[in-house]
Amino acid sequence: MASKLISGAREISLAQLGERVERGAAAFASLGIARGDAIALMLRNDFAFFEASGAVGALGGYPVPVNWHFTVDEAGYIIRDSGAKAVVTHADLYPIVSKATPEGVPVLVVDTPPEIAQAYQIDADACRRPANATSWDEWIAGFERLKPEVTDPPGAIIYTSGTTGRPKGVQRRPPTAAQALALTKLISRAFGMYGVMIEQKPERIVTVVTGPMYHSAPNAYGNMSVRAGADIILQPRFDPEELLQMIERHSVTHIHMVPTMFVRLLKLPEAVRSKYDLSSLKFVVHAAAPCPPDVKRAMIEWWGPVINEYYGATETGAVVFCTAEEWLKHPGTVGKPQPDVKLVVLNDAGQEAKAGEAGDVYARLTTASDFTYHGDDEKRRKAERNGLIGVGDIGYVDADGFLYLCDRRNHMVISGGVNIYPAEIEAELLKLHGVADCAVFGIPDAEFGEALCAVVQPQAGANLSIDDVRGFLRDHLAKYKVPKVIEFMSELPREDSGKIFKRKLRDPYWEGAGRKI
Repeated sequence: MASKLISGAREISLAQLGERVERGAAAFASLGIARGDAIALMLRNDFAFFEASGAVGALGGYPVPVNWHFTVDEAGYIIRDSGAKAVVTHADLYPIVSKATPEGVPVLVVDTPPEIAQAYQIDADACRRPANATSWDEWIAGFERLKPEVTDPPGAIIYTSGTTGRPKGVQRRPPTAAQALALTKLISRAFGMYGVMIEQKPERIVTVVTGPMYHSAPNAYGNMSVRAGADIILQPRFDPEELLQMIERHSVTHIHMVPTMFVRLLKLPEAVRSKYDLSSLKFVVHAAAPCPPDVKRAMIEWWGPVINEYYGATETGAVVFCTAEEWLKHPGTVGKPQPDVKLVVLNDAGQEAKAGEAGDVYARLTTASDFTYHGDDEKRRKAERNGLIGVGDIGYVDADGFLYLCDRRNHMVISGGVNIYPAEIEAELLKLHGVADCAVFGIPDAEFGEALCAVVQPQAGANLSIDDVRGFLRDHLAKYKVPKVIEFMSELPREDSGKIFKRKLRDPYWEGAGRKI
């Protein structure tokens, strides 16, 4: 059976996708796009995302995914900063893109498909390409197929969300064949596709892409799934019960997820959770944020020992990996370094930390091509220590060589000279009955410099009080880890991936403080 991409009621075979990629490559080449050039994609997960990414990659260029939540100013910055020579967008996003794109840069428009329109409640008129805009489909149809000029594309430029200032694009250098193979080995192990990709073992892979491909991990996962010849179902917007339905209907074998999705799945009523057949699952992997141990254990108990985990960053790739069996023996770990990965934890003195001592995590796949931040080599230099790359994570390695993460350095709260990691408090809060989700962060405090604030999203119908939350935490954590301020919010602000926009909660407290964290 031919492998295919599925979105709603639409589907396209991977062979048809390959033909459209080659026509797209010819179309981009007609614009003068060549090795090292970039094109921007302001698209939701759709066939055109794969087509345009593959087409520019075939020329040795870079796709640049743009978060489609962005305003004209935010999108315009990335389009200009990346030097994009063309932009591909969905019709409903065209009003933003048309204003954000510099004059003279072509914009190609894809009609917004019905399943995406339904998921995001987009008006039907907004989903149709304006009469004065160029159709992506019609444009590429006018070109003959162009065979790829490069066999190992450099990959996407992913713009990391900055904690301060503008985001910067992570741009990997064009790889040699050996470097491309090394990165493929690293990623395919983490995604459960090593047998197909490296060992050439025949295996039917059916997967669901659940996260938006403007994020680094879903982007890499979606493109690796195409290379592995998988059947790929695109979920327009994450919905927990819909995912269970998809697993049963399509006999899904592989999924890439984030911990927030686990939390939302576990909040489903038991009657809903138990009515779907999930026995087809072979390899589920999660990353992107720390997973509370109770949540992970509950998922393993429900789905079985198919829950794997990796740790890494856009800059490093999936440098650490952990199976369910390893995690159960070392609860809380994110795993051990993969082959050809060097990893160290450096303490505040810049020395390698002892087992169990927390510090800054630095790692690198020694056999992969290097990267820079597009247009900011100085930032790239600051990220490196002793040839390894750090992205601001705090963690420690135990005596058996397993890495544990404490938190992000820019999330760490220093209260009265004491380092406090909000992730630990959030993990405890999620155990409290009635808590759907939460965020803990530092706010200004005249006496201690910073104090802890917790914003709690209660479950529907739950009747939680500040005293309930504070009392629960006092029973489980040291007194200094109990937040001074506790607030409730019906919906926490989120990125489309499901991750909480913690900065939107924290910034209002610091705006009038006269100082920055």
